[in-house]
This record gives sequence, C-alpha cells and structure tokens, in this order.
Amino acid sequence: MDLSVYDSAGLPDLLPLYYRRLFPFSQYYRWLNYGGVVKNYFPNREFSFTLKDDIYVRYQSFNNMNELEKEMQKMNPYKIDIGAVYSHKPSLHNSVKSGTFQAQEKELVFDIDMTDYDDVRRCCSSADICTKCWTLMTIAIRILDRALHEDFGFQHRLWVYSGRRGVHCWVCDESARKLSQAERSAVAEYLTVVKGGEETIKKVQLSDPIHPFIKKSIMVVERYFEQYALVGQDILENKQCWDKVLSLVPEGARENLLHDFQKARSSVDRWEKLKKTVPGLDKRGANSVKEIMLQYCYPRLDVNVSKGVNHLLKSPFSVHPKTGRISVPIDVKKLDSFDPFAVPTISLICSELDNISTIEEDQVSPNEGEPEVKRRTRDYKRTSLAPYVKIFEQFLDKLDHSRKGVMLLKSDLKKEF
Repeated sequence: MDLSVYDSAGLPDLLPLYYRRLFPFSQYYRWLNYGGVVKNYFPNREFSFTLKDDIYVRYQSFNNMNELEKEMQKMNPYKIDIGAVYSHKPSLHNSVKSGTFQAQEKELVFDIDMTDYDDVRRCCSSADICTKCWTLMTIAIRILDRALHEDFGFQHRLWVYSGRRGVHCWVCDESARKLSQAERSAVAEYLTVVKGGEETIKKVQLSDPIHPFIKKSIMVVERYFEQYALVGQDILENKQCWDKVLSLVPEGARENLLHDFQKARSSVDRWEKLKKTVPGLDKRGANSVKEIMLQYCYPRLDVNVSKGVNHLLKSPFSVHPKTGRISVPIDVKKLDSFDPFAVPTISLICSELDNISTIEEDQVSPNEGEPEVKRRTRDYKRTSLAPYVKIFEQFLDKLDHSRKGVMLLKSDLKKEF
C-alpha cells in the first residue's frame, strides 16, 4: 500500500504528526503577531477549530505562539479558521459585559469558489475541478490582485489555495485591517461585475463609457479567452451552447448569427463571426462581446466573506479533509504555472518525513539528540511543503520591511531639528 496516497480515513493518524513536526508555527505566529506593535493583537484574535465528526469550536484565543502550538497539538483540528481581532480575548467572551465584546480589526479577505462558475464551465461541476477550469482562478487572481494593488494601493496581498476548489486572498496592510464593514462592502462592490442569481440570464451590464477598472479587467480576460473559453471549454460547440451565448446578444443579431453558426466549423470560427456581427448593430452591441467574455470569465466573489469584520476564513496551512491537500500560499509571480494537483497532501509530506526519519535512525547514534525546535525547522524543509513555506516567508519579509519603514518614518517625524 502506498502511504503517500491520501485516504481520509487515515487523517486522525496523520494530523498529530503534521502539527507536531510540519506545521510552520513560527512563521504563522510571525504573520498574525504583526511585529507585536499593537498590544494584545495576537491574544485578542479569534481562532476556530473544526474537530473530528464536525465538532466546531469557536472563540479560541492564545496569549502566544507556545499556547497556540500546544492547543493545536492537543486538539489536532481537521480545519482551522481565522477570525477577527476583538476588543477582548475571545476565549473570555462569555465573561465580558454584554455588548462590549466587539470585532475590531481583520485582514480584508476574498473568497473565490469554483462552484460559483457552474453555469459557465462545461468540464466539471460542484466540487470538482480540472486543469481546464483552473484557468478561471488564474484570471480571478490576475484581475483582483492588480486592482487591489493599483486601484487601492494595497501592498501586502497573500493568495492562498483553499486545498480543493478555490482561492482566498488576505490583504494584510494596516489600512486594510482597519476598514469598517461599510468600507469593506464598498471595496467588494467595486470589484463585483457579475451580478444576479441563477434566474438572471444576463449577469453583466456595462455602462458607457466603460470604467477603467473594467477595461483593465477585460485586457486580462482577453489574454486567456481563446485558449480557455473557445478551445478548452468549447463554449460554442453545439446548438445548446450557442443558444446560451446568443441569449446574451441583442435580439436583432440572433437570427443571422444562428445561420452563421450552423455553417461554421468550430467555437473559434463562431466567435469570430459574433465579433464581426454584434458590434455593428448599435452602441449596446459594441459592449455585448465584452459582456459575454466577462460573464464567462470574470471573478465571482463571495461578497459576504469580504464584508464582515468578524467573518471567519479558512487558515493557510490548514488541511482539506476531503482532498488531504494543504492550503498553501500561491506565488503570484509564477501564477500561470501554479498547479492545484501538484499541491502536497498531508499523506505525502508525512510519508516523506517517515522516509527521512527511517534513513536517519540508521545513521545517528541514540545519544546525539537535538532540540525539538531546531529539528522541526529542518523537518518541513525536507518535504514537498518547503517551497510553499518559502513563499509565505517572502511575504512576511516584505511585511516586516514595510513595517520597519513606517516606524523609521515615525521616529524621524518625532525628532525636532
């Protein structure tokens, strides 16, 4: 039996090993402590754990890394969620005077889930993903990351693979963490282009002139559209598919296009015909082509996750119980080569660890012990988790660097010359 192949029945045996020897506690604490600049920032943070059999424990909080580590090694959670920084320690929320326990700060977060694209992807549905539809996540990250950086000026954006079928973004700038619920809603609203539920046929309505943000987003979609939508998804393959796309163009063009589509040989040909026919109709027709592209490819956000200051979101380095994959940071600089199926599973990294341990036990004499902390730092570095922890560390280095810059600036301003 190959121990590196994930089987969810083995999770209770793997989690203790993962939390004892592989989970990157020091980097994790370094992130959520934000340099220890704000008193009680880490101790007032809510964590929630999902245990075996879906037992859900909210309002966990820890004074320091040591406490967090001990508790996680005791509980071995199936899933870890991170919540807000509160006015008081979340573990004491029941003893605080009613109404005074309030969520005060949290990273601005985004959650994109592949199931929200089910009406526009043909390869998979519900929880399934494949390399074809993963392009939708690539497009989503490209569009949102650019907007968060260029339109809003946020510097510290951590993108994380959820472990199954989506991605999360943690915007960690101080200004983002301090945003109110109304401000978070405004950012989410600005980034939302696809609107309406299942009963809405046309989900994208562009105004004239087109907003610069949407223009830039269309440029991203255009880079991927032919290969992804026309070749990979084959969105104009047969009549059932055409009808769906034709319901999005002005009525005056439908009959001619239907005729042209029957003669054309491929989705690429049919799309070329649509691009020639529709814009010539009127002003609405000119936008129609762009609206179709956006409806099929634009990121679909779960806005409720972004709006609430106290909303919980799955933690980086949590394990997905269904797939066994670790929720790992994504290197946006190498986004096109990110492969969700190459992300290590807990069974793989634990078996890599076992192999190393077995080889070493044969080589080391019993009295050559070494400190636990030192050994653990070494442990994850020798598994497939290592490159993902490195991406996380590079993100933390940038956070530290900009925090030091801000502190130097403040101390310079205080000096009176």
